[in-house]
Amino acid sequence: MINKTESAKIGILCWETGQVPRGLQQLESLRGNSTNPASYGYPVRLHPVRGANVHTILENPDQTVLGTMIADARTMVSEGIKAITTSCGFNAIFQRELVESVGVPVFTSSLLQVPLARRICGLQSEICIITANAGALRPEHLTSVGIAGTDGLHILGLEQCAEWNRMFAEPDAEIDLDVIEQEVLGTARRALDEHPGIRAFALECTDLPPYSAAIRRQSGLPVFDFITMVNYLHSTL
Repeated sequence: MINKTESAKIGILCWETGQVPRGLQQLESLRGNSTNPASYGYPVRLHPVRGANVHTILENPDQTVLGTMIADARTMVSEGIKAITTSCGFNAIFQRELVESVGVPVFTSSLLQVPLARRICGLQSEICIITANAGALRPEHLTSVGIAGTDGLHILGLEQCAEWNRMFAEPDAEIDLDVIEQEVLGTARRALDEHPGIRAFALECTDLPPYSAAIRRQSGLPVFDFITMVNYLHSTL
């Protein structure tokens, strides 16, 4: 239960209001989603960033939007926020710039947990990253969060899933959340079928934690996601 007298320690930089596709708004209603306050056992501060959307963050990381993020993060810090995170794992590409600019801990993406997963599962272990879009996940995203090399790293994107893709191809359309869940679980099954040596999953997308428990049950493996990261780091504050 949230202590109503506790002030937020973590600020979350979110996409601009009005720039979120209808399907992603549906996903935001699920407990576990990064922008759903019910996902946390403590207060967080959600802050929409002007200009931040699927095009400027996921498809073509925009330096102007990064500048706005830095300014907004500094404002939150001046108001008492102790750490900064974001509502999209593709902000991993901005990890270095943000952490060097705002003066408090910054954890842009659940991908920061991949080096940890490798250490605790064995340096030669295989790790699967499930991402919103594998084609958009560049080497720069990985190196920015300390992922050195891709040996043993399997990246599977949900852009191959029809219902998931509808969120972006038809941004005003509603999606079937039950189908989305099956697509996510099917992607995890496919990963293990193709790479039985996988020892852990890391979910890049901040919309995927609502499905983490189902992936754990299905696979019997650890699943690192946005919520596991934020809960752990909140405990350090």
